Amino acid sequence: MEIVDGDLKSIQEVRTLVQKARIAQQEFASFDQAEINEIVRCIAEVSWSNAEYLADLAVKETGFGKYEDKVIKNRFASRKLYESIKDMKTIGVINEDKDRKIIEIGTPVGVIAGLVPSTNPTSTAIFKALIAVKSGNAIILSPHPSAKGCIMEAVNIMKDMAEKLGAPEGLISCMSFPTAEGTAELMRLSSLILATGGYAMVKAAYSSGTPALGVGPGNVPAFIERSADIPKAIKRILDSKTFDNGTICASEQAIVTEDCIKKDVKKELVRQGAHFVYGDDLEKLAQLIIKPNGGLNPRIVGQPAERIAAMAGIDVPKDTKVLVCEQAGVGRDYPFSIEKLSPILAFYSEEDWHKACERCIELLKHGGLGHSLVIHSRDENVIREFALKKPVSRMLINTPSSQGAIGATTNLLPSLTLGCGAAGGSATSDNVGPMNLINIRRVTYGVLEAEDLRGGKEDGLNIDNIVKLVLERLSKENHD
Repeated sequence: MEIVDGDLKSIQEVRTLVQKARIAQQEFASFDQAEINEIVRCIAEVSWSNAEYLADLAVKETGFGKYEDKVIKNRFASRKLYESIKDMKTIGVINEDKDRKIIEIGTPVGVIAGLVPSTNPTSTAIFKALIAVKSGNAIILSPHPSAKGCIMEAVNIMKDMAEKLGAPEGLISCMSFPTAEGTAELMRLSSLILATGGYAMVKAAYSSGTPALGVGPGNVPAFIERSADIPKAIKRILDSKTFDNGTICASEQAIVTEDCIKKDVKKELVRQGAHFVYGDDLEKLAQLIIKPNGGLNPRIVGQPAERIAAMAGIDVPKDTKVLVCEQAGVGRDYPFSIEKLSPILAFYSEEDWHKACERCIELLKHGGLGHSLVIHSRDENVIREFALKKPVSRMLINTPSSQGAIGATTNLLPSLTLGCGAAGGSATSDNVGPMNLINIRRVTYGVLEAEDLRGGKEDGLNIDNIVKLVLERLSKENHD
């Protein structure tokens, strides 16, 4: 009998996919590192060669972002990522310390549930598939319903290439009937959840009972300190905020600066294409970006600044890149203090860097704890003070935040899943990569006997004595 209810159909599809993925992963476990590396290389290359095609599909299906920037993200998630992970040892013996007599063996976790957002659909699918296969796992992607078509096409391209190279069928797959019920079943049956998306999705992942790596929203402040090169700082912020129309969660959401350079910062923002919104226009824009019942209006997500202005019924100069809104505080009464996922920036000015530091923390607590912060400064003392105090997992210096946090303009691990640590409710603060998707089995040899731990009345369990004994035993065994 054919299943007609969408939720039941989705659940049944998931159960079938998980069954196939488990069989495929068990077979894949017999592949050695060289065989896996070659499959990963070829998946990366075919994804790179289809970057433009997949970007076009993503923009047409979701209506979010810019085609040319989605091409860059697809390429970043394929070749840039591959270059970073190609030499990683992820399975078998990954490390051996002969002196300490410890061997580390990498083992896959099994079947990964990869939740993919609509804002970065094809690039996230490529990224998650590559790190899963590199670590010897099978992966089943749960696409956001509004981006199902482009995500499934990306999966089919990668899946076909992997299977041509001998990977078992079912190693890479995708739900074709994504529903909340089906995704919940996928999370329940998988070995590990890799969740990228909104707060509700991440909360559901951590509540599923399955181990999860979930990363939620960012509310990234950009501090322009008085010693900064102001034109460069503004350029970097606008380069970041306009990248794919602000859909990367690491994009700046607010500029915080100091009163002594406020005029110069504002003047440079306008010179480089930003537009400050005031008065009635500010109220019109505020009513647009927040839904009547609260929360961000999805209509503005990933849209260009001029289109958002037109939607709000306000006039802006032609070729406006970003809308900037001065705010006096943070919270529900200040709608521009939230994460906006579009080319809109809040603007704050404080008496000095100490007050600016407090304002940045306030913004992070309002939806961005544990994520990222960027500072534009040439004062290493101020940079160090910020680094010691900010509740973030990434602090970026003199770089565009969107591109810097994901590892495109910095030496961070290239990643489209950015951990927020315990502060942000995440199980990791890493830029998530293959090493987050393996278990490490540690094989260790005995170096002491039980009686060596006792010692005399005076010595007791003396750490210096134990270390001395261990060194003596190891030296003797190595010599023998």
